[in-house]
Amino acid sequence: MEDRKSRRGGARPGAGHPKGDSRMISFRAPGPLAEQLEGMENRTEFIRQALAWAVRERGHHPGFPGHAVPAGSVRPLSLPYYDFSVVAGFPVPLDNDERSQDIDILSMLCPHPEASYLIRVSGNSMIDAGVLSGDIVIVDKSNRNPGPHEIAMCELNGEYTLKHFVLEQGQGWLVPANPEYPRIRISPEDDFSVWGTVTYIIHKARD
Repeated sequence: MEDRKSRRGGARPGAGHPKGDSRMISFRAPGPLAEQLEGMENRTEFIRQALAWAVRERGHHPGFPGHAVPAGSVRPLSLPYYDFSVVAGFPVPLDNDERSQDIDILSMLCPHPEASYLIRVSGNSMIDAGVLSGDIVIVDKSNRNPGPHEIAMCELNGEYTLKHFVLEQGQGWLVPANPEYPRIRISPEDDFSVWGTVTYIIHKARD
């Protein structure tokens, strides 16, 4: 009987799974999308880049300060609104439903929901601006030209940070709102961009 092993010719260079940390991931795509992908050249690279972009936009980048949620995916919520001022003096009765009206909270906080994201903050570099670790900030990506007193979401060399962005004699600086953190100079070699501007800060009342 012929020895089958003698016909195999030994190990072939490059055969087997390539070394590295890459993994095979499969998924189902809707019919129209699947047809477009099947007819696309270099679709593997396209899918890889599209997924990397989506992960980055959703805040899973290692340097992103928390988890980003598109405001458009948040379910609308309306709450009663009373159209009068409340002062820290004598109590004001709030039992008259005829004086209240429903307010869409999402529309009030996110005038541009298609360009707004809710992001949970990690760190206290903006504590004097009212942003504490664990707070949720609403960032409007349609505003990438913040004023020096606004809070900017910035990307610096692949890392994301909340800071004031100021120009001093043509030089850009990231300025924290906490004296324990240093100012960061933006050099020409840095990969820098303003991701968006904080419009609202959401946090629980603290003791």
